[in-house]
Amino acid sequence: MKVGVVSRSFPGFSNTQTAAYMAAHGFTSTELCLTASDSNYWVYNGASDISGMTDQRYAEICDIYRAQGIEIAAAGVFTNLIDQDDSALETNIEYFKAHLRWASQNAIPFVSTECGFDPAHRGVRADKYEWAIDRLKDSLSVLLRVCEELNVSIALECCVIDIIPSAKRARDIIEQLSSGRLKILLDPANLIANSSEEDMFNYLSPHVAYFHGKDRKVNDAYGRAVGDGDIDWPKFLKLYHKHNEGAPFILEYVTPDNMDMIRDRVLAYNTF
Repeated sequence: MKVGVVSRSFPGFSNTQTAAYMAAHGFTSTELCLTASDSNYWVYNGASDISGMTDQRYAEICDIYRAQGIEIAAAGVFTNLIDQDDSALETNIEYFKAHLRWASQNAIPFVSTECGFDPAHRGVRADKYEWAIDRLKDSLSVLLRVCEELNVSIALECCVIDIIPSAKRARDIIEQLSSGRLKILLDPANLIANSSEEDMFNYLSPHVAYFHGKDRKVNDAYGRAVGDGDIDWPKFLKLYHKHNEGAPFILEYVTPDNMDMIRDRVLAYNTF
């Protein structure tokens, strides 16, 4: 089993330092986020000014990782596709389109995002839920048309504290949008409170782009490193091999100091 690590696990590192560290420690894939000291454009749940990022520079960054044998499984964006402000939403969509274009130019198959959220009222709200779902579908529909033109796909990450909080609801959105360009970034920590390990695969395995490797206590608000939560990892990895063998499994919520230990935990759970 090949285990990767998200590029934003290396605060203060340059792209060259990040790629070299990954390679030296045996990681062979990544979710590339523009968080390095020499390409610091990443903003969670929003958008940044990317006017300083050129097509040439983005290609150079990809080459840095690939020269070290690192597969770029996806470009991680994680913007807000349900922003209540129309102008902000349009900015986020244009920001995402730029990343779709860079992914297409550089043979990156997926561009990843969450649904987005209002930081003051995160989660499912009865008075806003149907509105938010419609807004998400509208945003995704716009972006999926671009995906068709560029031959790239969206990897949507769902979460128990956001508007698609379960595997079943995630599949429902996929079926409503009816696009082969909409895939799932399956993060089991984000679904374990609402979906069993079996449910995740029963509903989503045909649609999985890749996996995040992190954990969660069922009643925690946020995630933890693999092995520090309530996921049954031997069961999960057995299902992984049955349904999604070979899909990138990319660690999240790790640091340069502990990522080797967390990777070794994954490999120890991987007894099948």
